[in-house]
Amino acid sequence: MSLQRKLPALAAATLAATLALAGPLHAAERVKIGVTPGPHAQIMEQVKPIAARNGVELEIVEFSDYVVPNAALASGDIQANSFQHEPYLDNQKADRGYDIVSVAKTVIFPMGVYSKKVKSLGELPEGARVAVPNDPTNGGRALLLLQAQGLLELRKDAGLKATPIDIAKNPKKLRIVELDAAQLPRSLDDVDAAVVNTNYAMESGLDPNKDAIARESAESPYANLIAVRGADAGKPWVKALVESYHSAPVKQFVAEKFKGAVVTAW
Repeated sequence: MSLQRKLPALAAATLAATLALAGPLHAAERVKIGVTPGPHAQIMEQVKPIAARNGVELEIVEFSDYVVPNAALASGDIQANSFQHEPYLDNQKADRGYDIVSVAKTVIFPMGVYSKKVKSLGELPEGARVAVPNDPTNGGRALLLLQAQGLLELRKDAGLKATPIDIAKNPKKLRIVELDAAQLPRSLDDVDAAVVNTNYAMESGLDPNKDAIARESAESPYANLIAVRGADAGKPWVKALVESYHSAPVKQFVAEKFKGAVVTAW
């Protein structure tokens, strides 16, 4: 073999040896992302293979409540989460000092009122017991929904974090029962109605399109989001994760799977 023919072969062999020592040119970024069971987890399972093609290997970690995912993110146990809306995150940051930021909107879960005792809000008796979430933002959201349905009136300055003490008018003398959001579907045997977050309603087998006797408008400030630590916000894996979530296949999955019970916010 001539020297001219040997040189390309030597160069190829050298490159192969270098790559073998260096490993893959573009190793996938491994990211643990926290979600709550139900739609958030189901949607993230659709995002996972798309993210893998974009260089992000997702490990989906499910949490059964709304408090732990932000604590886990702040402590570094996970690198991102996708379960909450902006008012809830703002409240957590104010209360706990988390350096957590929103990097993208995801979906909206129109909150619903459910009951095993009545078929319409008009049938609620005087003094009916109505359960709402006990966290500040979802509790306020539930009260705003009851106000929108004409069941009560809140003080004008109550805002998004309204609580039962902000109720200015209560014609039916409703008794507001505050419970953990995840427990609300199980409370339906004991209360006259409950205002339930859609992810927990669906997880318990309720169909928001068929079982809710009233629902929140999809036009609301409660779009859910992807959150990361402030120090990570500008990293390439965050951009890749957002692009993977905001993809046509994910939008199509949400539309076909949830049929309006969950709607995309992008």
